[in-house]
Amino acid sequence: MSERDSIDVDVVIVGAGPAGLSTAIRLSQLAKEKGQELAITVLEKGAEVGAHSLAGAILETRALDELIPDWKDKGAPISTAVTEDHFTYLTEKGSKKLPTPPSMHNEGNYVISISRLTKWLGEQAEAMGIEIYAGFAAAEVLYDDNNKVVGVATGETGVDKEGNKTPSYDPGMELRAKLTIVAEGCRGSLSRVLTDHYDLAKDSSPQTYGLGIKEVWEVKPEKHTMGKTLHTIGWPLKSDTYGGSFLYHMEKNLVAVGFVVGLDYTNPYLSPFEEFQRFKSHPSIRPLFEDGQRLSYGARAIVEGGLQSLPKLDFPGGLLIGDAAGFLNVAKIKGIHTAMKSGMLAAEATFAALEKDAFDSVSYEAAFKNSWMHEELHKVRNIRPGFSKGLLLGLANAGLTAYVTRGKEPWTMTHHADHLQLKKKTDVEKIEYPAPDGKVTFDRLSSVYLSNTFHDENQPIHLKLKDQKIAIDTNLDLYDSPESRYCPAAVYEIVEEEDGSKALLINSQNCVHCKTCDIKDPTQNIVWTTPESGGPMYSNM
Repeated sequence: MSERDSIDVDVVIVGAGPAGLSTAIRLSQLAKEKGQELAITVLEKGAEVGAHSLAGAILETRALDELIPDWKDKGAPISTAVTEDHFTYLTEKGSKKLPTPPSMHNEGNYVISISRLTKWLGEQAEAMGIEIYAGFAAAEVLYDDNNKVVGVATGETGVDKEGNKTPSYDPGMELRAKLTIVAEGCRGSLSRVLTDHYDLAKDSSPQTYGLGIKEVWEVKPEKHTMGKTLHTIGWPLKSDTYGGSFLYHMEKNLVAVGFVVGLDYTNPYLSPFEEFQRFKSHPSIRPLFEDGQRLSYGARAIVEGGLQSLPKLDFPGGLLIGDAAGFLNVAKIKGIHTAMKSGMLAAEATFAALEKDAFDSVSYEAAFKNSWMHEELHKVRNIRPGFSKGLLLGLANAGLTAYVTRGKEPWTMTHHADHLQLKKKTDVEKIEYPAPDGKVTFDRLSSVYLSNTFHDENQPIHLKLKDQKIAIDTNLDLYDSPESRYCPAAVYEIVEEEDGSKALLINSQNCVHCKTCDIKDPTQNIVWTTPESGGPMYSNM
């Protein structure tokens, strides 16, 4: 049996997104200030830094200003200032302009590509001597005899689809660290393992999520207004389903358009992908894209629970940061600045612990509670849960919070677990979606092609079923296979066997790593694990 090689470092960071890279950069800054050397290693499952990064995205630069004050001089890919904010309620044929909520005002913010920003942050980190290993997914948590985390191991490679070791087999590598920082993003696989292992969410409201689907288009110059932003609510979603769209005019006649559906929806026939396509067909939206060219596609789950859904942020031997913890400000529709700030706070607490050689008394949670990030999230904590009562009551509650109580209300509303919200197929109305026209609306497979997603078809399937029978006896029989609709990449498909029985086919090579199946499966039977390699290759998302 092959033994894994092992590397000893001071800090290992799982995930080279804005949170993980901010942690690494801030740690390196602190070490330099004190004349010390730290061995910092960052693992990234994407083939390159930024390859799996996807967001709207509008950047509030507050955290970046603190971390790298001279980011403009260093060539950060941040140049398109927001020039206009619009907020609209859509009906099937019309629209009504609404006042932009205070939390969504974007004066001083920038329309960016998070994949490009992340790549730039990676370059800053590497220039400081930080080791970043792209294409290496952390697949296993390492514990010592005292149940303390002592690092992570990368996954084995060179195993075929049947589980046999090939001549290129490698058992993976162990990275043993004094502290382990988990920055995997929303619904990370190790984050889930650690949360369950240490019961980190026992005192929290259930986390709630959305699925964000995004495209980048090149539109006609006369239709483009650089820096313009539009958010919509209403059609095509019914009033009992949380969600809406974003539309951001970038540089060079590019427009980022996307749609978010709260994963607490109840109708198993709802398809977030198809709702997005319907949105683009609206009379006030379609003209922008006619005669344009769709360049990119991607999808990602979004953590929406806010302050009351945060788990315990530290565990023996490590910390949760960024969206792995749940710091996105859903009322602002922004999370990059909070992810970065959480990484900076984690770095400062980690450095203090390393200096004291007191690795079990990291002060990260206390630092968070005393930060501007906590104040920001506390003010909007009741906005998202208010929409569980429907659109109108949600808007009324948001207005009360924004203009009357201003976040100082003495109560905190809670969430419900998304996977428990689906109604049975016999209790809902089936939704019929129009066929794509191939001009403005499209099918899922042609969309996945634009995400540059690749997985070796001979590698083991990374989407695991705890019980094969549940896919048919529960998901198909009771809910008509909702995974075949909520997946934005056509991974799940019901097929008929030779004997006439039904089976679930998993097209794992299509997976864009959005994690929706891991979240929304009604019995939590689907478990997303890190694949041997692959996934999307985003460059301008």
